[in-house]
Amino acid sequence: MKLSEELLWRGFHAETTIKDPTFLDEKENKSFYWGADPSADSLTIGNLAALMMCACFVRHGYKPYLLVGGATGQIGDPKDTKERELKPLEEVEFNKNCIKNQIERCLINASEGKDVDLTMVDNYDWFKDMNYIDFLRTVGKAFSMTQLMDRKFIQSRMGEGGSGISYAEFSYTLIQGYDFYHLYRQYGVDLQLCGADQYGNCASGISLIRKFAGEEANVWSTPLIIDPVSGRKFGKSEGNAVWLAGETVKLPEEVAKAEGIDYSLNFTSVFDFYQFWLNQADSAVEYLLKIYTIYDKETIESVLAKHAVDPSQRIAQKVLAKGATEVVHGKEAAEAVINLSEKLFQKDVEFSDKDIEQAALILPTKPISVSLVDDLVETGLASSKKEARQFIKSGAVSINGTKITDETKVTNAPAILKRGKNKFAVVR
Repeated sequence: MKLSEELLWRGFHAETTIKDPTFLDEKENKSFYWGADPSADSLTIGNLAALMMCACFVRHGYKPYLLVGGATGQIGDPKDTKERELKPLEEVEFNKNCIKNQIERCLINASEGKDVDLTMVDNYDWFKDMNYIDFLRTVGKAFSMTQLMDRKFIQSRMGEGGSGISYAEFSYTLIQGYDFYHLYRQYGVDLQLCGADQYGNCASGISLIRKFAGEEANVWSTPLIIDPVSGRKFGKSEGNAVWLAGETVKLPEEVAKAEGIDYSLNFTSVFDFYQFWLNQADSAVEYLLKIYTIYDKETIESVLAKHAVDPSQRIAQKVLAKGATEVVHGKEAAEAVINLSEKLFQKDVEFSDKDIEQAALILPTKPISVSLVDDLVETGLASSKKEARQFIKSGAVSINGTKITDETKVTNAPAILKRGKNKFAVVR
């Protein structure tokens, strides 16, 4: 399957400047760039969809340039509805370090083991010493107000009933456009990949390349991923974020306190990540398999055929969960969570010390304490001590498979805690 065919088959195709997708198959300059702002300390599965599109290009021989927006992250990509709150510079730097590893790891895992020739860049490197007057004389002069006012997000903010927009956010598209021009000038990159919501900002780069270099560049976008059941997009702004947990660079606690910033990591455990995909509806599974796994067309069609024979076995969901977890957390973690899941959901199961040790690598974990109530709160199985006591009283909590209804029960040895049907944690 050629690149153009795979992009269309997987659904990685929205607004684009490329009239004929087969142009991508024969393109001589096989390189692209994709960027993400450090607006949080983790990416989400919404970002992962765009990364999976990037991996599709890599598998077909394209060199990736991945940009972390240390500069643009200090302003914030404008929303359609309201102004973003400016983040402290220390938080932007912290977030940037967190997501760099996620981007690199996911792209490599989704590239079928290929030796990925990856270049990571940070737009703060070329903006930090740029003179404001020089920026206005070059980039500012290249855009008319009429051109900028035509942008959809500007119109929604400036129109009747709109919240208005600051000059900083109004200028965001110029900064992102300059990123594209800089990467074209520095590395010869003439193709930018993005989510459909970024298409207008990416088009600014095309204008600069045409104006300053007299050359043509292109943008290829992918649709925003919509949950087929709820109708909401996958992303943190919708309150339904599934985070790409993994290696993070946590700021020392004393530094965070000195800065007055709460650096609480946005986190979805490997176990919860796997369970999210396992619990997808039959109506969504084909759509999600194409986007979030690297299985080819023949494999996915075979899986769906087997699934159709007996949907109760949830064959397609298991393949989806395995494939997506391998991309984000690696094959070893995926295998471990599959094995653990099978044991956790067995009835009357006893957990050995080895089981608990392996579970600690996948589930939320805390040191042993003298309070079951505290254990439930500190592992995230309950949101408060009051809720923890209610869970215990109602028989919703078990320790190593044994139901507990006494809140004074002490977990004085390594154990697996369970709350409800599918929430687990480890104390040890």
